[in-house]
Amino acid sequence: MNIQKAIIHGAKILKNNFVPNPQLDCEILMAKSINKDRNFILLNPKNLIDKNDLSKFYKLIEQRSLGNPVAYLINKKFFWNSEFIVTNETLIPRPDTELIIENVMRLTKYKSKINFLDIGVGSGCIILSILKDRKDFYGTGIDISKKCLNITKINAIKLNVTSRLKLYKSYVDKFNLGKYDLIVSNPPYIKKSSLKYLEREVAKFEPKLALDGGLDGLSAIRKVIKKSAELVKKKGKFVLEIGFDQKSRVINLLKKEGFYINSIQKDLANNDRCIVSTKI
Repeated sequence: MNIQKAIIHGAKILKNNFVPNPQLDCEILMAKSINKDRNFILLNPKNLIDKNDLSKFYKLIEQRSLGNPVAYLINKKFFWNSEFIVTNETLIPRPDTELIIENVMRLTKYKSKINFLDIGVGSGCIILSILKDRKDFYGTGIDISKKCLNITKINAIKLNVTSRLKLYKSYVDKFNLGKYDLIVSNPPYIKKSSLKYLEREVAKFEPKLALDGGLDGLSAIRKVIKKSAELVKKKGKFVLEIGFDQKSRVINLLKKEGFYINSIQKDLANNDRCIVSTKI
């Protein structure tokens, strides 16, 4: 069978299982199966596929038709301007989270040697993107998952930023090391009762630890704000990702802990997604 026929067949399977973007997903999974990039697939549709590679492809199609995200099947996801290794232990980086990086780049345009903290590093996409773009910044990251920290280490080696990175396995409320010019965080903020209503591929496959924000969706955010108030320097910045309906409650929490609200940014779907504040 050639590449084109296999992709047509695979796309039909995915479509029948209500998978969005079946054609694109098939092209990416085919590229993974034959160990080439997507351009090769598009330029060589008539190439015949080896039996083993075809078998690999159909196994991936089967996984995808069950809702398993493409990023987990190919173990990578593009974010900001780099490709990150991801596993099902880490949240898949979202375009909305790039708002954090955009704000950091804007806030630190004329700054140097900044020492910053990322609370809940996951795959490392936030902390490592900042370190890659700002060559004289120093980043400290914490996470409660050893597996996440290991993935971050691998991604740090890939991006060549390990010399400016420190990682610690710690709960946010137990972490007391250092004072920071800037703190960033994308904590879990989905209400426990809403987890089961998320898209199938999120609810079933992404780590609950990175999604579950407790009964009101704010349990992790409260801890992150409280700890950030202790660890950020006076006049230091705090950039926080929030749930679409949490703006007013999070602003109250920030003000209570002595933060001045600089701005609130909307995501691609026009939902409130990111709050920038300053410790006063």
